[in-house]
Amino acid sequence: EVQLVESGGGLVQPGGSLRLSCATSGFSFRNYAMNWVRQAPGKGLEWVSYISNGGVTTKYADSVKGRFTISRDNAKNTLYLQMNSLEPEDTAVYYCAKGSWPGPRGQGTQVTVSS
Repeated sequence: EVQLVESGGGLVQPGGSLRLSCATSGFSFRNYAMNWVRQAPGKGLEWVSYISNGGVTTKYADSVKGRFTISRDNAKNTLYLQMNSLEPEDTAVYYCAKGSWPGPRGQGTQVTVSS
């Protein structure tokens, strides 16, 4: 059974940082590209970032480029999203997703950026 468990969300002030983690199991993590997506209140799902299975290729939505960094540890079957210079517009539930987007995703972790 594929399991994706996000963690690391919380309340942070504008300009602050958070690091999200996605612990995975039930599939060969090292063989799959991964994505982060998010859903802001009252809005649809928005793709945020992509990383290839080996971690060599990364891609970002324009809205987060230069502020967010996606990474992975294939030895730990874990995906990460380092989020810096957070803005109120980044407030959303963040999900990790397996493989090509759209794909299976976890239950999400809430990120709230507010003063």
